[in-house]
Amino acid sequence: MASIQLQNIKNRLRREGSLQGLILACVGASIGSGWLFGPLYTAQQAGPYAVGSWMIGAFAILLLALVFAELGPLIPRAGAVVHLAHVGNGPIIGHMWSWILFLSYATIAPIEVTAILTYANNYLPGLLQQHSDLLSVKGFAIALVLLAFFVAINFLVVHWVLKINNGATWWKISIPVLTIGVLLATSWHPGNFVVHAQNATADFHGMFVAVATSGVIFSLLGFRHAIDLAGESKNPKRDVPIAVIGSVLIASGIYVALQIAFIGAIHPADLAAGGWRHLRFSGINGPFAALAAAVGAGWLAVLLYVDAFVSPGGAALIYTTTAARVTLATADTGAAPPWVACINRRGVPWASLILLYVVGAVFFFPFPSWQKMVGYIASMTVLSYVIGPVALIQLRRAMPDLERPFRLWAAPVIAPFTFVVASWIVFWSGLNTLNFIFGTLFALLIFYALTGIWRKGRWSAMGWQYMWWIIPYFLGLWGISWLSPAVLGGTGVLGFFPGMAAVAVLSLLIFYVAIHQAVADSTMRAYMQHFRKREADAP
Repeated sequence: MASIQLQNIKNRLRREGSLQGLILACVGASIGSGWLFGPLYTAQQAGPYAVGSWMIGAFAILLLALVFAELGPLIPRAGAVVHLAHVGNGPIIGHMWSWILFLSYATIAPIEVTAILTYANNYLPGLLQQHSDLLSVKGFAIALVLLAFFVAINFLVVHWVLKINNGATWWKISIPVLTIGVLLATSWHPGNFVVHAQNATADFHGMFVAVATSGVIFSLLGFRHAIDLAGESKNPKRDVPIAVIGSVLIASGIYVALQIAFIGAIHPADLAAGGWRHLRFSGINGPFAALAAAVGAGWLAVLLYVDAFVSPGGAALIYTTTAARVTLATADTGAAPPWVACINRRGVPWASLILLYVVGAVFFFPFPSWQKMVGYIASMTVLSYVIGPVALIQLRRAMPDLERPFRLWAAPVIAPFTFVVASWIVFWSGLNTLNFIFGTLFALLIFYALTGIWRKGRWSAMGWQYMWWIIPYFLGLWGISWLSPAVLGGTGVLGFFPGMAAVAVLSLLIFYVAIHQAVADSTMRAYMQHFRKREADAP
């Protein structure tokens, strides 16, 4: 262990990231497979209200982005979110959040690889099972090779990874913008935006559900890369807030325009039989390419099939980069073995990359399609980020005079409201998703409890006294979801909006309990001073 620590003191992550690199990393991560599939699944779920889904999602993510614009520069190290969970809530919550975040990151690259193969099946049949969006045996084999390719590129130093991503991102921005223009100019059916009375309630509820389950939140979470790459930014105090907020505004603007263009481009005949929920058209597994071909823009369809490799591929590349840095933070806080933090002489976290490949390969098997994975990933990630509003108020109280490059206005109001909105997103993901997520988290709690009992003297050091707000929070969210209407997989005892009201009340109560149960102010100050010293000593 000592040799690993000495090695990592010598072999540090290098501060080579520019402001442009951070912004493009965030936007590039946002414009991945989400733009290729999100507008289709959102329209199927919410009909004409799908545009509202993207606006709600953008508002929710902007709230989280504003919170982390203040928090990110305070710990400008790789995987800062992991440290933020630890600083005010003790080791056990820090460890739990480490693995929540790790699992949410480790599965992004497999999602993007699955998206590449789903589009490619339109011109290379056999990658998907027949009449399905699930990978075939051949598709699985190629997926493993592609995942290895993206991991291998990350063995370059971060400077070159960001350069590769910068070039890909300009392409990734240009193609969606071009697609918007072509579809609006060649195929516009304003009648598609009319909400029919027989579907009005279902579509309106679907507008909220789609935020969590149809790729909306998944597509807009790219802002977090500025936080995770802060440890390799040349000027994190200036660059991180700008990159976080700017990337959310850019990505959400593109997605809202894409959804409008998609709805307007659908031929009314494709809606005549079963409406938006049963929308089917030729080539639907590559929806934008199919629409481009249908309106006579065959050249655009070719570009879109090329982009179906570039956009998800670029996202897979940058998510692998940041996932490796998050994995470093799990080792730094003690939630993972020290060997995970091994960094080579070029500043590459090689052990983390190998671990990510293994975990990513395993995730292809229970989640062999794009849509099956995004709801789980989005909800898991948002759940991990609910710690942000709590940490912001904890640090404001413990260190009111700490230098903050970006200071969130009206934080005592915005922070609890952000906690409520994030909890709503988790609620909208539905009971089945929560069963999987909370089952995993409670298994982690049991594991850490047994670890504390087995290792004498470690129980109190793990900080169990700071985490009791977690249990009523998780159980409360699950219980409200169980009582929720059928659209969320519940029993129907509570209506949709009464369920949201119950989540809001629960979240506000839990938020203030979490603030009250924080670690001592002196402990938080010592933790932050430790990182400020590390920042000062960094090359």
